[in-house]
Parts: sequence; structure tokens; C-alpha cells
Amino acid sequence: MALHFLVESSTDTRVGDLVSLTGAEAKHAAVVRRLRVGEAVTVGDGAGVWLEGTAEEVSPTRVDVRVSERTEQAALRPRVVLVQALAKGDRDELAVQAACELGVDEIVPWQAARSVSRWEGPKAVKGRERWATIVREAAKQAHRAWLPEVAAPVTTKQLAQRAASDRVLLLDPTAPAKLSEIVPDGRDLVLVVGPEGGISDEELRLLTDAGAERVLLGDTVLRTSTAGPAAIAVLSVALGRW
Repeated sequence: MALHFLVESSTDTRVGDLVSLTGAEAKHAAVVRRLRVGEAVTVGDGAGVWLEGTAEEVSPTRVDVRVSERTEQAALRPRVVLVQALAKGDRDELAVQAACELGVDEIVPWQAARSVSRWEGPKAVKGRERWATIVREAAKQAHRAWLPEVAAPVTTKQLAQRAASDRVLLLDPTAPAKLSEIVPDGRDLVLVVGPEGGISDEELRLLTDAGAERVLLGDTVLRTSTAGPAAIAVLSVALGRW
């Protein structure tokens, strides 16, 4: 399989053009992935443009790719959104990485009541940047044409507002309905995953009063790092993506 890389923009790129990777992307291609002249390469802009070509020049500072084919992939609808509660250690980052590989369309950091990790001030900016970096690398690994957005962190009240237009699904081990029984209705599907201590009763009341639905993922209680990716897999089947 051809190695895949990202460029900032390829809107005007056509067959026969040269696309250049520079900076960290070029270094990664030449030094880490050991790309060689003549190898097949795919390049995307993270917004649906998909280019296929061959490496013509390779160095740690610049990689030139001659484009042989161009296609554009439409964004999938409805979108699948993961609202991931902040968690200690790297558990939330593991969830973000796997969710991207499995096809999530947007990731929203959630400052839940029981989140041990707290994003405040400059830490919120750095945390979002860290998640965006993880998403970018996971998207390249998964050969995705669309780069998922990492939204700004939300509070529970801000999250409840999404239920006015989106279908918000709360992963709850005590829920009466199974996630696998959900029938998509055209609205974006927003999966909400709590932290290690789970979603508090007050948060459940606030979110369900706003229109969110409690759903059961399975008979076992999954970690916060695995619940979201597992739920995305279930919805991918329901949406016909898989």
C-alpha cells in the first residue's frame, strides 16, 4: 500500500502537477518512513482531495510528488461525533487515536464532573493541540481523505445544547436500550463517553432533559479509552459504512 501524507491545501492541484511536502512532513517521509524515489505515494489535504502519484525527489527538507490521479471524496453524512471526557494518563488520547482510525468525524473534549484531568487556561490550548496532532497522525495511518476536527473543550451545559439539533447518545452501563438497536434518523450521531468514574447523576439528568438518549454498549463495563471506539464500530455498521 502506498504511503499517505498530508499537505495544507491541494485545491488547485491537477494531474501532472508536482506536490511538495516540506517541513516536518518531508522529514517524516524521508527519514522515518524511508520513502524512496519512484515509490507510489498518496497525498491528501484533509478536506476530501485525494491525490495519487510517484515520488520524484526525496530529501529531509523536501519531497516532490508527481500527481497521476486526482479524486475528491464527499464528506460522509450523517456525521459521527465522539465527545470524550478528559481522563487521567493517556487514556483519553488512546480513545482519540482509535476513534480517528475507525472513522470518527469530529472529536470534542469534555470537562466532565468526574474528570481527574483538568484543562484550564493555557493547558486547554495545549491539550487541544495535542489531540489535533494525534488525530493528524492517526488519519495518515488510516489513509483518511477527511481529517476529523478537534473542537474546543465543552462543559456539560454546552454539550446539552447539541441535543437541540444532533442525536446525543450517552454511553451508560445502566441504560435500558442497546446502542446496536439505534436506527439512524439523519441527524448527526454524538457519542458521549464519561471519565473513569462515569457520568454523574446530575450530568445524566441535565443531558437527558435536553433530549439525549442513554444507550447500553454491552454486558461489560469498558474503559473510557475503549468505549468510544467500540461504539463507533457499532454505528459504522448501522450507517452502512462497514
